[in-house]
Amino acid sequence: METAVLDVDQIERFRRDGVLIIPDFYAPESDLLPVQRAIYMLIGLVIQKYDLEIDRPEFSPEAFDAGFMDLIAVDRSYGSEIYDAVKQIPAFVRLVSSRRHEQLFRQLRPGSIPAIAAGGYGIRIDIPFEDRFRANWHQEYPAQLRSIDGVVYWTPLLRITPELGPVEFCLGSHRSGALPVVTRDASSPDKRGAYSLTLRDEAKLISQFERTAPDTAPGDLVVIDFLVLHASGVNRGARPRWTMQFRYFNFADPTGIQHGWSGSYAAGVDFRDVHPELCAD
Repeated sequence: METAVLDVDQIERFRRDGVLIIPDFYAPESDLLPVQRAIYMLIGLVIQKYDLEIDRPEFSPEAFDAGFMDLIAVDRSYGSEIYDAVKQIPAFVRLVSSRRHEQLFRQLRPGSIPAIAAGGYGIRIDIPFEDRFRANWHQEYPAQLRSIDGVVYWTPLLRITPELGPVEFCLGSHRSGALPVVTRDASSPDKRGAYSLTLRDEAKLISQFERTAPDTAPGDLVVIDFLVLHASGVNRGARPRWTMQFRYFNFADPTGIQHGWSGSYAAGVDFRDVHPELCAD
């Protein structure tokens, strides 16, 4: 018999709000430290690769990304190398398929068959004052597909303060179901794929809900229903906002079965081809 991860009150809170914060879900020493140390080493390798004169302090969990801002100040593309590399860190991949994630999903979705969304896990690096890759108000489902019954496991690698821009959530918005989207954001023509999606009547929609943007610390886990409205915060700090995301879905979900658990933009699929009825344009 599986060990319960959540108590009854936590399960009820998630069903009501579509968002649940679980403090100290991950162990800093065994779960997070290996990831942070590997990021520090990768930054060092890229600095060495391009023969850059960037001084860095010794590794510490608080400054695991030392040198990153100096690196991208030389060439922004060097940051892209780091972004692609970090999702291949073994300690990170071990977290993706953690048995506790599976147990947690089964508690929140009784009778489900948990699955990991291929291409749906990674480490975000949100650079200060950079808006191109900031997510608008959105639901996770159009960007991920797989199944309409899914959750995001979101956790920070550094303390998230108001200055760094916490994720903002519309509490209870998942109960509205899948919402129509416009697949081309005229206000941000440089955004592509999932980043280009905008909600129809966005301002009116989000005004209907109580909103929260919680501060979180390394070890905390935020569980997000695939249908909850949420948006990336604006990073106005002096360093990147480093966060990890793991996305799980339900093989037994009828909508997922119907479209063969297809992925969305990251899998080369246009959301309009799968759900034309949800595309307002």
